[in-house]
Amino acid sequence: MEIIEAIVLGLIQGLTEFLPVSSSGHLVLFQNLFGIHEATQAFSILLHVATLIAVFIYYWKDIWELICHPFQRTTALLIAATIPTVVIALLFNDTFNSIFGTGKFIGFNFILTSLILLYADSRTGGKKKIRNMSIFDSLIVGTMQGVAILPAVSRSGMTISTCLARGMDRENAARFSFLLSIPAILGGMVLTIKDMLTGEVVLTEALGTVPMIAGFIAASVSGYFAIRFMVNIIKNGKLKWFSLYVFILGTVLIVDQFFLHMIVK
Repeated sequence: MEIIEAIVLGLIQGLTEFLPVSSSGHLVLFQNLFGIHEATQAFSILLHVATLIAVFIYYWKDIWELICHPFQRTTALLIAATIPTVVIALLFNDTFNSIFGTGKFIGFNFILTSLILLYADSRTGGKKKIRNMSIFDSLIVGTMQGVAILPAVSRSGMTISTCLARGMDRENAARFSFLLSIPAILGGMVLTIKDMLTGEVVLTEALGTVPMIAGFIAASVSGYFAIRFMVNIIKNGKLKWFSLYVFILGTVLIVDQFFLHMIVK
């Protein structure tokens, strides 16, 4: 892998992990467009570590509070929200990958994300803070996060939209969504490592130190600014522009899939 390819993948991972446009969908899209493939699963794990660092830097006060006082309501809510995500991932991840992993439904899934974002943008937001959430609220958010294992269905879009639907104010919806990304990203890393250890993923040649460092920096820096950008966007209720973007993208991909055959093979 060339340095520029590593940087491109790092930027895509960092930006789309937190913008409600689906990181998995964009990685599939760019791989089809430019023939760029992650050379090793180790590189994928490295990019996920970089995005985790972005979350830790932006929400360091919240995370430090959770570390210092682990037995609190926020911890219980995050655990409750993580449980259905884990169950869905363990039960359906292989099935979803076999059905949707080829990219054939990527256009339709982008449009699904668009509709979810349009709904979220129409919500003025309630008054609930994280501390006011119920366990049932968390379970619903976690379930919708689990649905986002589908390629081109945005994890942040699903969780933020569900938080708003459950009556949370916009700032706390964003905070809970991004804090919830920590166990979600860690879980994805664990599944990848498991596949590596069991031989279900075959590693290719080594990337080289410089491309790995370049990709890592690109993912962490872009991820941090994506979080900052998204928090401001959510506060101001401008998710409709992301909705329009992924709707157009999904439509283009559907047209290509059935008529042009240039992107979706």
